[in-house]
Amino acid sequence: MPAPNAFYAQSGGVTSVINASACGVIETARQHPDKIGKVYAGRNGIIGALTEDMIDTSVESDATIALLKQTPGGAFGSCRFKLKSVDENLAEYERLIEVFKAHDIGYFFYNGGGDSQDTANKVAQFAAEKGHALTCIGIPKTVDNDLPITDCSPGFGSVAKYVAVSTREIGLDLQAMYATSTKVFVFEVMGRHAGWIAAAGGLAKQRADDPPQLILYPEIPFDEADFLQQVQDCVERIGYCMVVASEGTCDAEGKFIADAGIKDAFGHVQLGGVAPTLVNKITANLGHKCHWAVADYLQRAARHIASATDVDQAYAVGKAAVEFALAGKNGVLPVIVRESVNPYVWSIGEANLSDVANVEEKMPRHFITEDGYGLTDAGRDHLLPLIQGEAYPSYEDGLPIYARLKGQTVPRKLTTEFAI
Repeated sequence: MPAPNAFYAQSGGVTSVINASACGVIETARQHPDKIGKVYAGRNGIIGALTEDMIDTSVESDATIALLKQTPGGAFGSCRFKLKSVDENLAEYERLIEVFKAHDIGYFFYNGGGDSQDTANKVAQFAAEKGHALTCIGIPKTVDNDLPITDCSPGFGSVAKYVAVSTREIGLDLQAMYATSTKVFVFEVMGRHAGWIAAAGGLAKQRADDPPQLILYPEIPFDEADFLQQVQDCVERIGYCMVVASEGTCDAEGKFIADAGIKDAFGHVQLGGVAPTLVNKITANLGHKCHWAVADYLQRAARHIASATDVDQAYAVGKAAVEFALAGKNGVLPVIVRESVNPYVWSIGEANLSDVANVEEKMPRHFITEDGYGLTDAGRDHLLPLIQGEAYPSYEDGLPIYARLKGQTVPRKLTTEFAI
């Protein structure tokens, strides 16, 4: 009897290292042909399972799969699609099981953040209730670093490195120009409810007055009057001010200061731009010449300056996911365990999907300075190991070489269509 196949899917916002996790899954599965048949990847995440639109990774060469480890983005396509509860939409769950049965899929690996682990958990529970032999293993990923239990989230270390490097470089530019030009620069980074990415900007600081002078965290309510005073005091003291602002900066009532008034597919508020909002306030009230930048996709796509530690961890959780499945585990995900701080030593542990689903791990208060605008030594000590090492991709003609998949579609077996 042939070994059951595996289904792998990527979910949510992609990272510069999520494909390293895919590489870990596929390479490890290939080492066990007696236990895992083919690895099918969902085209555009879980949607690929619902619509029976899957990619056959078995036709890809070992060399191409290996290149995934240095390729940013989501090689198979991702999605922002959250399964409703079984009571709300039973048809989605029945469709998943129908597709999995049709293609002899016995393993489900879902690579994503808290919402994605919720999906994997729901599928695991439903399959068990229906008596379908399906092993569900989550694979952690999120640039926001807000997954609980794990020491860090694969994808975060590389974003943190990009933000820290960019902050230092922007700071040098600002220092060169402030005398006759720009006085204030606002650098907007990701982080809806947790300030981990904004905190990474603080790693650029080497001396007390170095940029960034101010960091805005979602965990600290934004006080406009105090913020403007801080900016003015900084300009008067050293001549300029650099601000690293989380997109999730909000006021004392919890309202995002850049709330665009619409929501995404996960039900999250769509944010409309903290940086220009802050610059407008500074210009109107203080009159300083300002510039701003939004890191946006750049921070999560920047594989050329990825953290080697992050790449290693992303690959390791993909590899461990397959090993967990083969060991008979179900409804769990591999996590990063910090064994020691200096030197930074980590290992792979495990957590239940139910303990990770829809839970956000925010910045501890003792990582933020008392005034709410900086990074403490404890925060620095925690974050610094995660950006260590460079894992440069190989280059050709001055540009990085990234994997280009054949993307061969698995032939459909079902006659019914499914509308998303």
